[in-house]
Amino acid sequence: MKKEDFKIGEIFKCGEHTWKCTDIGTRTIEAICISDNHSKDRSWYYGPPYAISETVFDEYDFEGCSKEE
Repeated sequence: MKKEDFKIGEIFKCGEHTWKCTDIGTRTIEAICISDNHSKDRSWYYGPPYAISETVFDEYDFEGCSKEE
């Protein structure tokens, strides 16, 4: 994927995990992992702020990401 392909609130895959894009910066995006069962309470995945930590993806990570089918 390219940075332009990411949209806030949309789901994508990276590695074995499913992620939700939470922010788009100049050269990075931030996302929360929604495939790990952090909580059975789905409200953890709504924000900001989020109850789980966000992860930063940079241009080197983008090529390993794909759109959720």
